[in-house]
Amino acid sequence: MAPNTEKLAKIYLESSSAEISEETTNELIDFIMNQFRALPFAVQASEYMRYDTVEELYADIEKGHLWVSMETYGADFYPNPFYGFAFLAVHDYDHYQTHSDFSLEGEITAYRAIAKRSPSLEIQKILYSEIVLKSAAHLYLGHAPEPKLVFA
Repeated sequence: MAPNTEKLAKIYLESSSAEISEETTNELIDFIMNQFRALPFAVQASEYMRYDTVEELYADIEKGHLWVSMETYGADFYPNPFYGFAFLAVHDYDHYQTHSDFSLEGEITAYRAIAKRSPSLEIQKILYSEIVLKSAAHLYLGHAPEPKLVFA
């Protein structure tokens, strides 16, 4: 495991959960939904389907379809779980567009792609927590951490 993975994981795991304003939440939701509506394929929820490799993800996207695992998109800061679902679909498409894998480096690459489209620094901070820090914690622990927002 790369030293950066452990460092970033500990930031996520050892930090208190951050609060975001209603205005920022609304901005995040608007951004996610605009990105989701622009996806060029069908997205479907699944309780069991989870991509183990990016090759599986890429193959489905190239067939015009994407599965999103229901177990991974709940977070308290979303007013409705659908927004987490939509975010994960957008994030997976960023992996596809950037040809990045599920390593920490791949997550950082996918983060950079969406951060460039982000409407504000506040949204970039949320995305960094959700993509980079949370992924580092997942890689470090070997399983998904409890969802929270961390502003490092």
